[in-house]
Amino acid sequence: MNNHSISRRDALAVGGAAVVLGAAGTLRAAASSAAAAPLSPGSAAQPARSISPSDPLELRFAVKYGMVNVDTPLAEKFALLKALGYDGIELDSPTSLRAEEVRAASAQTGLPVHGVVDGVHWNTRLSDPDPAVREKGRAALEHAIRDSKTFGGSSVLLVPGVAGNAETENHEHVRERSIEQIHRVLPLAAELGVHILIENVWNRFCYDHDGGDDQSADQLARYIDAISSPWVGVYFDIGNHRKYGRPEEWSRTLGRRIVKCDVKDWGKAAGWSKIGEGDVDWAAVRTALRDIAFTGWCTAEVAGGGEAVLREIKERMDRCLRA
Repeated sequence: MNNHSISRRDALAVGGAAVVLGAAGTLRAAASSAAAAPLSPGSAAQPARSISPSDPLELRFAVKYGMVNVDTPLAEKFALLKALGYDGIELDSPTSLRAEEVRAASAQTGLPVHGVVDGVHWNTRLSDPDPAVREKGRAALEHAIRDSKTFGGSSVLLVPGVAGNAETENHEHVRERSIEQIHRVLPLAAELGVHILIENVWNRFCYDHDGGDDQSADQLARYIDAISSPWVGVYFDIGNHRKYGRPEEWSRTLGRRIVKCDVKDWGKAAGWSKIGEGDVDWAAVRTALRDIAFTGWCTAEVAGGGEAVLREIKERMDRCLRA
């Protein structure tokens, strides 16, 4: 978060649609219906339709739970986000939050949990050289899928591994090992209607050259297609690869493989920046999202705070993505 949920930022430095409705019951039904609609990642190269530049993007804005730094009960946190104009929230898995408390807060406020982030994928990796660790990573992913379903969400954000060692955990290792583990959880994902969404991060996976610094959207697209499941897509992070390339070009390459987006900014001079203050060309990003007919959840992943900070983040998301 400034990149990855704050705690995830440290990991990066080391290793590199449901519409919001008034009634919570209707909301959960809509989310379940959306989740039950499988993806078609293999047809991502061409958009299904064209959206006029004058048409607003059909987006739903959310924040990560760890960004809400107010000392209030959970329902009041949800109510604050709702009052600020957010459409939803994303939780971590595992979490210390009680399922019944989460569901009650969502029902009381009309603010849905749209998904969860696999909270152990950096350290308990699907690409780890140790098969026992990979098993634990798969079990954690299964737990996250169940959590997402329990909370009313439709997805799990997953980093599939880290290509951190040329001999024991390189690009091909990450690809082969993670695909093997993901295939094993697909029956559960399909049964519960929860998508597994791969995020593009600084994990040295899907680079043009193993050990180099050139990110490759083409490789990520081929990885998703190799999994070949309607329940696996991309959780596209708009700011993550501005250091290496242009998010708008990644968007067009990944196309309809993109199911959800994380929102942050990065600048060559400033590094991680407030949304709108880095080097991301937000007008070009909006055009690219229209070109691929993207609609759905966009979740801020930046440094959080109290009410004033959360209000500013929402305003920045509006300016950059709805202008």
